[in-house]
Amino acid sequence: MRRVLLWAPFVFFASLFAVFASGLLNPVDRSVPSGLVGRSVPAFELPGMLDPAQPVSAASLATGKPKILNVFASWCVPCVQEAPALMQLQSRDVEIIGIAIHDRPDALRKFLSENGNPYAAIGDDANSRTQIAFGSAGVPETFVVDGKGVVRYQHIGIVKPNDVAIIMAKLKEAQ
Repeated sequence: MRRVLLWAPFVFFASLFAVFASGLLNPVDRSVPSGLVGRSVPAFELPGMLDPAQPVSAASLATGKPKILNVFASWCVPCVQEAPALMQLQSRDVEIIGIAIHDRPDALRKFLSENGNPYAAIGDDANSRTQIAFGSAGVPETFVVDGKGVVRYQHIGIVKPNDVAIIMAKLKEAQ
C-alpha cells in the first residue's frame, strides 16, 4: 500500500502530462462553420459611415456581381494587419463593402488614411445588430457574397496575404 501511495503522484502527473501533450500534438479543429453559408444575407440597412449617399444594405449586396463583405473597426488592431490583403483584393477589381462596428467617422477616416481604403462603401453598425445578424462574433470577419446576395464563404479573423488566393477562388465560384 505504501508503494502505491508513493507512486500515485508520479502516475497522476505523468497521465496529466500525456493528456496535455496529446492535445498540443493533435489539436482539435475548434472552428465553428457558419450557419449563414448557403443562405441569403440577413435583411439589413445601414447608413453610410463616411458618405450618407452610400448606405449599405442587403439589396446592395445582391446586384448581380459577387462581393466581399468585411466586418471591421478602426479600433481593431487585427484589422490593421489585414489591410494589405484587402488592398491586394481591391487591386484585383474585387468590390469590398465594409461594415464598421462601434466606430466614429473621425477615427475611421484616420484608420483609412493610414492603412488604405479598399472599401466601395462602408455601413455604420453602431449597435452591432447587423454584425449579430450575420453571426459574427468579432472583428475582423469577411464574407464572400454572390451576386444574388447569398453567402458563399466566411473567413473568421485576419485576411492574410496567403488567404487572397482562397478568397479569389471563392469569388470565382460565386459567379
